[in-house]
Amino acid sequence: MADAEFHVDLTNCDREPIHLLGAIQPVGFLIAVSTDWIIARVSANLGEFLPFDAQAAIGTPLTQLLPPKLVHDLRNRVAYLISPDTVERMFGCQISENGPPFDIAIHNSRGQIIIEAEPGAHSNGDASGAVRSMMTRLDNQPDLPAFYKEGARQIRALLGYDRVMVYKFAPDGAGEVVAEACKSGIGSFRGLHYPASDIPRQARALYKRNLIRVIRDVSCVPVAIVPALDEHRKPLDLSLSVLRSVSPIHIEYLKNMGVEASLSISILVDGELWGLFACHHYSPRAPTFERRSVSELFAQMFSMRLESRERRELIEYERRARDISDQLLGAVASDETLLNDPDWLADILTSAIPADGVGVWLNGSYAFSGVTPPTDDFRRIVRALNGTAAGKVFATDHIGSLVDKAAAFAPQASGLLAIPISRSPRDYVVLFRSEMRESVRWAGDPHKPIAYGPNGSRLTPRESFAEWRENVEGRSRPFTSSEMRVAETLRATLIEVVLRLADEAAAQRHQANARQELLIAELNHRVRNILGVIRGLIRQSQPDEDAVRDFVKVVDGRIHALARAHNQITDDHWGPAPLQALIDAEAAAFAADKETSICSEGPPLLLNPQAYSTMALVIHELVTNSTKYGSLSGDGEVRIAWDRNDANDLVLTWQEAGGPPVTPPTRKGFGTTIVDRSVPYDLGGSSEIHYDPAGVRARFRIPARHVSVPRNHQGPYVKLPAPPHHAQNAPPADLLCGRSVMLVEDSLIIALDAEDILTRLGAELTAVSTVEAAHDALDGYAPDFAVLDINLGDQTSFPVADRLLEMGVPFFFASGYGEQAKLPDEHRARMVVQKPYTAHNLARAAEELLGLEPIS
Repeated sequence: MADAEFHVDLTNCDREPIHLLGAIQPVGFLIAVSTDWIIARVSANLGEFLPFDAQAAIGTPLTQLLPPKLVHDLRNRVAYLISPDTVERMFGCQISENGPPFDIAIHNSRGQIIIEAEPGAHSNGDASGAVRSMMTRLDNQPDLPAFYKEGARQIRALLGYDRVMVYKFAPDGAGEVVAEACKSGIGSFRGLHYPASDIPRQARALYKRNLIRVIRDVSCVPVAIVPALDEHRKPLDLSLSVLRSVSPIHIEYLKNMGVEASLSISILVDGELWGLFACHHYSPRAPTFERRSVSELFAQMFSMRLESRERRELIEYERRARDISDQLLGAVASDETLLNDPDWLADILTSAIPADGVGVWLNGSYAFSGVTPPTDDFRRIVRALNGTAAGKVFATDHIGSLVDKAAAFAPQASGLLAIPISRSPRDYVVLFRSEMRESVRWAGDPHKPIAYGPNGSRLTPRESFAEWRENVEGRSRPFTSSEMRVAETLRATLIEVVLRLADEAAAQRHQANARQELLIAELNHRVRNILGVIRGLIRQSQPDEDAVRDFVKVVDGRIHALARAHNQITDDHWGPAPLQALIDAEAAAFAADKETSICSEGPPLLLNPQAYSTMALVIHELVTNSTKYGSLSGDGEVRIAWDRNDANDLVLTWQEAGGPPVTPPTRKGFGTTIVDRSVPYDLGGSSEIHYDPAGVRARFRIPARHVSVPRNHQGPYVKLPAPPHHAQNAPPADLLCGRSVMLVEDSLIIALDAEDILTRLGAELTAVSTVEAAHDALDGYAPDFAVLDINLGDQTSFPVADRLLEMGVPFFFASGYGEQAKLPDEHRARMVVQKPYTAHNLARAAEELLGLEPIS
C-alpha cells in the first residue's frame, strides 16, 4: 500500500491525487531509472519477476537487472518519447533467459524514465488488418446511434468484457450511456444518466493524457513503490502508468456496482473529452497489453470518424441555415411587409433552430408567434436580456435563472435563445422552447446524501445503482453550440434586414417630408394668392371718399399682417416660428423710420402657428396705433419684453414712453377688440391693456402649450430691429415714369391690383393672362421690363422668360411660393417677388432690375 502520509482522507473527491497513489496493480512490475540509467525506484514485487530484491536494486545500473540487448532497445525507444504524454510499447520482450515474454511500456515522468512490464503473449495475428476490418464495419453504419452501437460491439469482440458502453459527456459534465454491447441476462444500462460527480475533474484530466485505463481485479492488493518518496519528498507521478493502482474511492464505486474488473478508453473529439468506451466485467479480467493497444488504436480511429461525422452533420446543418438566411433576405427584398407577419418569420427561424414560439421586440413594440410567455413577462425578459453581454447571442434552458417568477409560464416557455438585432435600444428576436417534461433515468439517486463509509464522510460513493427516475421540470431542451453558431449567422442576416428596412423607412420619410414641403409650398402659394385677391378686391372696390380709403388702408394692413405671419409659418414648414421675427416684421413694415425707437428683449422662443397668427394681428394693431397716436408718432419709444413664468407660460409686455399724453379711447373699435380679446379667446391666455397718460402698457400671457424653445440657442438677448434701407418709405410717383411694363398674371383681381400699383408708379402697362397672349404682345412690342407670374393655370411663364431673354428685355418673376419657387437652371439666378403685390415690393424689384436710385 502507499505510504500512510498519502492515505486518502480528503473531504472532496475532486481533490484526491489519483496520479500520486504510490502503488501499482500486482500483475506486473515497475522500474524507474535516472537519465543515466541508474535504478531510482522499483515496485516492491520486483523479486516476483526478477531474481533481485527490491531494496537491493536501488542505485544499481539497469544493465544488472535486464539483458543488455533489452536495455539497448529501451534506450532506442526513449528517443521516440517526443512529447510529455507519449508512451512507447514493446511486445514479447525477454527479461530473463528462457523466461516468459513480457510486454513493456516506457514513458518519462519528472526527469525519470518509467519502465513497466507485465506478462505478455505471442501475437495471434495481423493487428493492423484487424483494425481495418473493424473500421470498415464502423464506416458502414448509417447514422450516429448505429455508429455508437457498432463501436461498442467491436470493442467487446476484441476485449471480451461482459459489458461495453459508449458513455457520452454532457456540457455540464454529467454522462449518459448512448450505446452498449453486453452478454445476455445482465440487464441494460443504455439510456441511464450519471452525475458529473461520478468522474472527478482530475480523472477527466487523466483521461485526456492517458487514453486507456485498465483495472484487472478490484480485490487485488496494490503493490507499493520503493522508496515512496524521492529526495525532494515527492511521490512518483503515475499519470501515464499502465499499471497505476486504483483509488480506494473508485474501488468502492465499482464494488457497489458489482463490477470486478473494468477498462476505459478515451474518446477525444477536437482535442476534448467527448466520452469513453467503458468496459465492465463481473469477474477479474486482464486483456493482454497488445489487445489493449489495438483497442486504443481502434478508439482513436473511432474518434476521428466520429469527429468527421459530426462535422459533416454540422456543415450540412449550417449550410441549410445559410440557405434559410438567404431565403429570409430574398423574401424581404421582394416583399418587406413579410416582417410584419410574425408567423412567417417564426416559420423561417424555427426551420433553422427548432423552437415552439418566437417573440420579436423592435423599438419598444412586440409581436408573437407560437407558444410564448405572456406579454408582461416578455417585457421582463427583454429587460433582463439587456443585462447580458451586448451584441451576442444568449441562450438558456432555464428562464428561471434569468428572471424570477418564471415557473408561472414554464410549461409554455422554459428555455430561450435571444438574438440581438441592435445595440441601443436593444431589439431582439427571441426563440422559446417549452418545458421538457421528461423522466430522466439515473443510475441511482444523484441527490441522495452521502453517508459515512470506509473512506470517511463525503468520500463514500453511492451504494445503490438501481435505476432511479427524476422528473425534470422548468427546463427545456438545451440549445446546442451549433444552434448558437447558426443563431449568430441569422443575427447578421436579421441586422441586415433591419438596416435595410430602416434605410427604406428613412427614404420613405424623406419622400414624405419632400411631399409635405411641396404641399406646404402649394398651400402657401394658394393662400398668398387668396390674400392677394382679397386685397385687390378691397382696393379695386373702394370709392373715392377719404373715410372709405382710410378704412381700406386699415383692413389692407391687417390682411398684410396675416400674410406676413403666414409667410413665416410656412417658411418653417408649418411649424413654430420665432417671436422675434414677428416683431421685426411688424417694426419694419410700419415703423421703418423709427428703427431705434422699438426695443425688443427676451429669450429665443417659438410660437406655434395658431399663436403666431394671433400675435401677428395683436402686434400689428399695437404698432399701428402707436404710429398713429402713441409714442411712435413722435420721438418716443416702445419697449417689448417677454419671458417665461413659473408655469412656463409666455408673458409679453408692451410699454410705450415719450409720446403724447394718452387718453383712454372713447369707443371700442375692432382694433381694440383684437388687442383685448384675441389672446384669451383664441389661445386660452390672458391680456391686459392700460392707457396710462405716460404711455400705453399691455401685458399678454400665452399658455405654455403654444410656446417652445428653439434648438442651439443660448440665453436671452436684446435686439434692436434694423429694417432694410428704404423698407417702407413710399416710393415716388414718378419712379417708372415713361417706362413700359408687361405684366403676365392669370388672376384678374390680382392683375388689376398690380396694374393699379404700377400705374401709380408712372408705368405704361400691358397686362396679359396667358403664354400665348404674351407671345402675341411681344410680336410687335418690346417693353422696358416685364413682371411674370410663374404659375399661369396649367402653364408656366418660363417660355415667355426664354423669349424675353432672347430679346434682351429685363424681367423678374412673381409667385406665391416666393423664394421656394422652383426655377429652371437658365433662370435660377432671377429675382422672385413674393405675392401679394405691394407698392414697395414692386418698386424695390424695379429699382434693382433697372439699376434705379433706391427709394430714400
